[in-house]
Amino acid sequence: MRKSTLLIALITAIFSIQSYSCDIHGKTGFMPTNDMYRGVDALTGNGMTEELFNIIIDRANEVYAPVVETEGATLKFHRKWEDGTVNAYANQAGGVWNVHMFGGLARHELVTPDGFALVVCHELGHHLAGAPKIKRFWIPSWASNEGQSDYWASLKCFRRIFQDDNNARIVSKMEIDPEVEKKCDSVWSDENENALCKRMAQASKGLATLLNSGRPVSFTTPDSSVVRKTDDKHPAGQCRLDTYFQGALCDKDLNEDVSKRDATIGTCNRIDNYETGIRPLCWYKPKNM
Repeated sequence: MRKSTLLIALITAIFSIQSYSCDIHGKTGFMPTNDMYRGVDALTGNGMTEELFNIIIDRANEVYAPVVETEGATLKFHRKWEDGTVNAYANQAGGVWNVHMFGGLARHELVTPDGFALVVCHELGHHLAGAPKIKRFWIPSWASNEGQSDYWASLKCFRRIFQDDNNARIVSKMEIDPEVEKKCDSVWSDENENALCKRMAQASKGLATLLNSGRPVSFTTPDSSVVRKTDDKHPAGQCRLDTYFQGALCDKDLNEDVSKRDATIGTCNRIDNYETGIRPLCWYKPKNM
C-alpha cells in the first residue's frame, strides 16, 4: 500500500512538471518571485508601447508557430499588456505550447524593446532550446532549463527573428560597449551578423541588471563561479549576462538546430576547441569535465 501511494505521488509530481515549467501565476518565470509592478500607466521611458509589444510577439509567432507545428503542437501567446507583473513564463497543456508575456515586464525601465524580445525568446526556449532539460526525480521534463533558454535566445531565436532587419543601421544609432565591440568584431566578419551580435549583447545588459536586482553587471567581469553539476534554476544576473553574450558570440550555423537530448549539437563547445560562444560554467557543467 505504501509503495502504491509513493508511486502515485511520484507520477503526480512528474505530470505537474511536464505541464508547467514555471509558477502558473507567472511569479517565478523568467525571473524569481518579485513584488515589482509596472502598471499600464507607468511612464518608464523605455520606448515600449502596446503596439510595439504586439509587433515583437507577432514577429516571434510568425517564425516559431510553424516550428511548433512540426512538433505536433500549437503555439499560443498570451498577451497580458494590462497586467503589471514584471515576469514571463511558459507552460504546456496538452497540444498547446503557451507563452505568457506581461506588460509590466515590457514597461520596466531596464527592459528595452530588444530586451523584451530576448525574454520572448527565453520563454520560447523553454519549449525549443533543447538540452539540458529541467530534471526532477532524474527524469528530463519538457522544458529546457533557465540557462539553456537564455543561451538559445541569443544563439538562435533573436537572430532568426531579426536577421532581415537593417541591423547595421540599427546598431549605428546605439552606444556599444567597447568589450562588446571587440568581441563581436573578433567573431563576426559579416556586417549583419556582427551587428546582430552587438544588438543582442546590448539588449541583454539591461535585462541582466534587472535580474541582478538592479546591481551593475559588466561584460568585462564574467562570473567566475564553477558549478559541480548543471544548475537548472535561475543563474545570477552576471552569469545570465555572460550566457546571453556567449550565445551571441557562437558562430554555429543558424540552421544547425539544437537537440532535445545532446547538448553539444548546434552549439559551441569546449570539447570542439571553442573558447568563445560557449555556455558559462557558472551554470553549465559539460559532460566531459
